[in-house]
Amino acid sequence: MAKNRSSFLISATPVSIFAHLLAIAAITLVCVWIFHFEGGVAFKSETTQKIFNLHPLLMVIGFIVMGGEGIMAYKTVWSSRKAQKLTHLMFLLIALVSGILGAFVAFKYHHEIGLKDMFTLHSWLGMITICLFGLQWLFAFFSFWYPGAGMPTRARLVPWHAFVGMVIFLLAICTAETGLLQTFLGLDLVSGREALVVNFTGLIILLFGVAVGLTAVLPRT
Repeated sequence: MAKNRSSFLISATPVSIFAHLLAIAAITLVCVWIFHFEGGVAFKSETTQKIFNLHPLLMVIGFIVMGGEGIMAYKTVWSSRKAQKLTHLMFLLIALVSGILGAFVAFKYHHEIGLKDMFTLHSWLGMITICLFGLQWLFAFFSFWYPGAGMPTRARLVPWHAFVGMVIFLLAICTAETGLLQTFLGLDLVSGREALVVNFTGLIILLFGVAVGLTAVLPRT
């Protein structure tokens, strides 16, 4: 009988390192865009653009980057299974809270300028993503953490939990891309440098999503 061999030629470790570098690049680019080109952020300001700027900041850094780190926790945290599970849970909780705050800021901005809510594909995808994310987190908390289902039930749920979680994360990536496109079309780009920053932010986020997905499926050796 032939020996079992891995279907992959690399482990998750180098891919996760690449994902971390992409996360740093995404954070850097969105901060350059928001603070250098768009004037910074504020929860209350006469300059309504500063209120809106909190939205992409929370969604990219909080929702997508923290969400991706949470997905990779089982491959990047070299500790006990319980520590990995707790890290996974907390990163995703931070992502969920950031997503909710980011959505709230978007509604607040729309209210400030008198713009109608939920009329774009980006807003539809975003609301669907946050609702699914919240339901997934709550279901996982009660099933895997407290009070926790029985071991046979957990074993049956794990593949579905991982699959649904990855679908939601990829949906978040798609939402971010449509948001950047929507924002890009609404910008008065007087400088080609800002356009480059926005475009590269979108590319980096896409690559980060791919790296996170690959890290999740590769073995940790």
